[in-house]
Amino acid sequence: MGATVALVLYFILAIAMVIRLFLYGVRPTKTLGWLLAIFTIPVGGMLFYFILGRNRKKNKFFKLKKTELVTEYLDGVDKYYQTIGEDNKAQMSELLKKHVKLVKLITKSSKFTPSFGNELVPLKDGPATFKTIFRAMQEAKYYIHIQYYIFEEGDLAQRFMAILKSKAKEGVQIRALYDGLGSRMLTKNHIRELRDTGVEIHSFLPIRFSRLLSSVNYRNHRKIVIVDGCVAFTGGINVSDKYIKGDPVLGVWHDMHLQLKGPVINSLQAVFAVDWSFASGKNDILSRPYFVEHAAQGKSIAQVVSSGPDSDYSSIHQLYIAIINAAEKYVYITNPYVIPGEVLLEALRDAAIGGVDVRILLPANSDNFLVKWTVSSYFEDYLEAGIKIYQYSDGFLHSKIIVSDDELTTIGTANLDIRSFEQNYEVNVLIYEKEFAETLRNDFLGDCKKSTQLDYIDYLKRPKINRLKEGMAKVFSPVL
Repeated sequence: MGATVALVLYFILAIAMVIRLFLYGVRPTKTLGWLLAIFTIPVGGMLFYFILGRNRKKNKFFKLKKTELVTEYLDGVDKYYQTIGEDNKAQMSELLKKHVKLVKLITKSSKFTPSFGNELVPLKDGPATFKTIFRAMQEAKYYIHIQYYIFEEGDLAQRFMAILKSKAKEGVQIRALYDGLGSRMLTKNHIRELRDTGVEIHSFLPIRFSRLLSSVNYRNHRKIVIVDGCVAFTGGINVSDKYIKGDPVLGVWHDMHLQLKGPVINSLQAVFAVDWSFASGKNDILSRPYFVEHAAQGKSIAQVVSSGPDSDYSSIHQLYIAIINAAEKYVYITNPYVIPGEVLLEALRDAAIGGVDVRILLPANSDNFLVKWTVSSYFEDYLEAGIKIYQYSDGFLHSKIIVSDDELTTIGTANLDIRSFEQNYEVNVLIYEKEFAETLRNDFLGDCKKSTQLDYIDYLKRPKINRLKEGMAKVFSPVL
């Protein structure tokens, strides 16, 4: 009798999940996959769906309160979107005119318009990045906003602690966010010590049993530091000693970060403010004093691109595909986790077959066995289409950069995988500037000289056991 009741309940729950899939499913292939899992894997299929399968674009974690400031801003974005390329085309730079479709795409999907008069400085690797960040923090007079996916205890964390303690004593407001899973090794004692010194710190989607199934798969992968609204930082670098000392297996981690000065800081401030509102329950920094009029600091045009599981559009996915599709001469990609879906893979292959110089620079080793074989499972497709693959072996390459045609550059937190596009909260900066693109292009080519280029004919001769590992790993690509 008990078994019959359990079976009936299981069947009712399965039907309810099927109805939910039909109501809120996205891609037919994905919906079909979940249907098969639910009916062929008892209990496990439902469990996987609860953890990995729910469509957060329809069932959002957080809905921003439409304050007067927020409404005014969104109205301004909509007006800009409606008129760009028409009424204001005479005032646009040549690059924006050429890429007006991209400008409109990001404005519509991410709600950030391009900003002018910025000074942007690429910061390569941990020592240069943290030296610059610490100097900026030490000069803070009003507030410091900090957000990291990984905040690991160690020498870097202690240096953060010392500066934050000192600035808190001076009356500087300090707000900090860390991801509940990425910073899971951050101890309660460390957090308590920060709070005791006046730092207001919160976890983004903390790991709690009551919300484990609904939130564990959705992480905040952003890295943002903002000081007094005058200088900001974002990019791929987390707070971890492996950026300074390395680790025993992979060596020193190499990465690219970005220092920003100028009006674009307001866009990063908005990203942080919304995350802060979600994690802390406060709207205290969604106010005018934290969004100021900036005098021009430089000549760079920059546009922030943010996305998350509950965004209306997969903005960063759209950004990457748009850059690849628009490329006429070259598109150079540096990223450790290139696990493309069908659309991105087709865009890369079409560009290469069409004569665009497409190159992908990846680390020779990986911090994850399954990811390593999933990433390499696409190499044969790339090479067959004429895409050049370079493997960097001097440490672990963790940068997330695309540069194209000496015109467009994007630096940020997002990998080229489904997790970054659909399940993580990410932020990138898109730069429309020839000189900046040339700098990053030259840096890319320099790293390629230190790397090993794969040969298509030689790669076809790889052992069958490697092919088997790739094939098995590729099955898990939608959830990596």
